[in-house]
Amino acid sequence: LQEVTASSRHYVDRLFDLDPQKVLQGVIDMKNAVIGNNKQKANLIVLGAVPRLLYLLQQETSSTELRTECAVVLGSLAMGTENNVKSLLDCHIIPALLQGLLSPDLKFIEACLRCLRTIFISPVTPEDLLYTDTTVISHLMGLLCRSRYTQEYICQIFSHCCKGPDHQTILFNRGAVQNIAHLLVSTSYKVRMQALKCFSVLAFENPQVSMTLVNVSVDGELLPQIFVKMLQRDKPIEMQLTSAKCLTSMCRAGAIRTDDPCIVLKTLPCLVRMCSKDRLLEERVEGAETLAYLIETDVELQRMASITDHLIVMLADYFKYPSSVSAITDIKRLDHDLKHAHELRQAAFKLYASLGANDEDIRKKIIETENMMDRIVNGLSESSIKVRLAAVRCLHSLSRSVQQLRTSFQDHAVWKPLMKVLQNAPNEILVVASSTLCNLLLEFSPSKEPILESGAIELLCSLTQSENLALRVNGIWALMNMAFQAEQKIKSDILRGLSTEQLFQLLSDSDVNVLMKTLGLLRNLLSTRPHIDHIMSTHGKQIMQAVTLILEGEHNIEVKEQTLCILANIADGTTAKELIMTNDDILQKIKYYMSHSNAKLQLAAMFCISNLIWNEEEGSQERQDKLRDMGIVDILHKLSQSSDPNLCDK
Repeated sequence: LQEVTASSRHYVDRLFDLDPQKVLQGVIDMKNAVIGNNKQKANLIVLGAVPRLLYLLQQETSSTELRTECAVVLGSLAMGTENNVKSLLDCHIIPALLQGLLSPDLKFIEACLRCLRTIFISPVTPEDLLYTDTTVISHLMGLLCRSRYTQEYICQIFSHCCKGPDHQTILFNRGAVQNIAHLLVSTSYKVRMQALKCFSVLAFENPQVSMTLVNVSVDGELLPQIFVKMLQRDKPIEMQLTSAKCLTSMCRAGAIRTDDPCIVLKTLPCLVRMCSKDRLLEERVEGAETLAYLIETDVELQRMASITDHLIVMLADYFKYPSSVSAITDIKRLDHDLKHAHELRQAAFKLYASLGANDEDIRKKIIETENMMDRIVNGLSESSIKVRLAAVRCLHSLSRSVQQLRTSFQDHAVWKPLMKVLQNAPNEILVVASSTLCNLLLEFSPSKEPILESGAIELLCSLTQSENLALRVNGIWALMNMAFQAEQKIKSDILRGLSTEQLFQLLSDSDVNVLMKTLGLLRNLLSTRPHIDHIMSTHGKQIMQAVTLILEGEHNIEVKEQTLCILANIADGTTAKELIMTNDDILQKIKYYMSHSNAKLQLAAMFCISNLIWNEEEGSQERQDKLRDMGIVDILHKLSQSSDPNLCDK
């Protein structure tokens, strides 16, 4: 290192010369020495060139030419490795360059912007550095009209630094849409392209921006029409893809209808084209991911995509060799594609998940694609977390099919890798995996038995204690499905696994979804007589407490109805009945709900009564007498005059 740096030292020494002309020549020589030479860049950084260049750049006494050349050299250093960029950031290069933008000299401004652009597009630069002072954004907006270079660099800085809704809002409020729109018709391709990229990140998942864009026009043409022109096949691929992303965001935000011709006839076919194996890896990835997002919630678009250009079969190629044979001539490309092949698999899983979200025929087609189930099973155990998540999503989408749960899912024992995924995955995977498990535990699914044997109850009970709401819902939902028409041993295991405290915890959960699923679980546990009597003999006191708690609480009609149905199930037990008959508080509540203003609750309360009074059951006479004394018969007389035919019949 000493030898190498010694040969570079004279470049740095010249920056300290007293003659400004020699300093300028030194900077120019340095510029020529570092172009395309990463080793030389690293040497000069080690030797401390950066602080001196920044000092010269900021000195009022430096000539504009010198300051400009300093900015050019710094930009060249930033083009090197990520470590170079880190060194520049450590020397506080960004505030120095932003300060430079206040200069009246256009060439200097452009050099500062070019250097800022190079630094901001590096993955090691925190985007927030652009937003520390909001006047910077306004100043950059003002510089957009100065030259095509300021336009290109500023749009590139914005599109790289706009991450998430907070940044979108700042740029939007500072006039990004109005200031950038006219650049879409610039004579410079680079400016048009960077402006388009800006809109694609500004509109992503942002209804406010999307709704604004729909009504903006440039030279008498609305933006959606301009985007559609940029989608045409004769335009560069990058431009087609980016304008498709803009239109996709606008469609998902509700700014463009899903049946609008610009979506159905232009955007969707363009994105399907991007999935072809003739396209480059990153184009195929971006095309598939954008298409997955476009069709995710719309069944008509899902159907349309599934029959465009044999998309379902075309996606199978995403799992094969990453490059088409014609591209293999380029060894560097081949190496790159092999390293990034997992991105293709992730994109294919995502798109299959969207395609199969609603339509049974599409799911069937996906599953019949060669080795599909094996690919999903392999995807569940890949090292890349993104691939695992996408594979689980795909599996979840397909698990909505009763037919597939009974056939393909069974043939491939999908539950095994799924249970493995559930062992210690991050929350985002757990949420989708546990939703899939809910479907695999439905009563008609053959996977139900083996899942139980592999320790699912314990796993699901632990999910119900999660801080994460979606996981609590899925845990209790899966237990509810598991308890449906289950044998007594399984029901006892569930109650043991949950514990009474946890059951009460769930019944007092602030989320109504958790509460409803917990009541659904209780209702499924308390079905068939022997089970009802058995469970009430061991947990009767706690369950009656829980029922009382809910009937007295501030809950919606559905919750109360479900609770009364649980009471009706208890009333159907042989010995369990007595827990109701000896509890005057509960009997009064049933009486109260018989006269409630809501017919659903009245019906549910009457179910409780009818289950208590069957003549052929032992002790029915005493129960009838007690209810008669309470005034129940009078209420029944009144209800038999009701205008509601259901109530009347009952």
